[in-house]
Amino acid sequence: MTTVRFRVLPHGEGLPVPSYRSNLASGLDLAAAMGEGVTVHLAPGARGLVQTGLALELPAGFEAQVRPRSGLAYRHGVTVLNTPGTIDADYRGEIQVILINLGTETFSIARGDRIAQLVIAPVAAVTLELAENLSITERNTGGFGSTGTR
Repeated sequence: MTTVRFRVLPHGEGLPVPSYRSNLASGLDLAAAMGEGVTVHLAPGARGLVQTGLALELPAGFEAQVRPRSGLAYRHGVTVLNTPGTIDADYRGEIQVILINLGTETFSIARGDRIAQLVIAPVAAVTLELAENLSITERNTGGFGSTGTR
């Protein structure tokens, strides 16, 4: 198991530390860290930047991916706008989540609400090599549904 160091920023104090909610969960839940008694209201079609009060120190060769919570997406149409949001190993600033309300009703977020999940994943560094031609595959240049729907 890999250890990831983190800091709790002053406005994140008192909130639960991100945690896995089941033994085989992939994502750590992130909570909103706005001030006590402050509520953010996202109107339909609106987006907002929500603080988490956390900063990470990821090991080299890892990234953190900010992903939507399926329940928020299904029940309210609220999702992470730049899914997945990527946090690089050299970033030490606060994790913030860009939420968008694709639902039909205003969505309210209060301090401590679970707003997203954080997946820590290894990344492969590569070297790009310029080529005049690429190998031919069965799919080749087909994209955007070219493999069918069934």
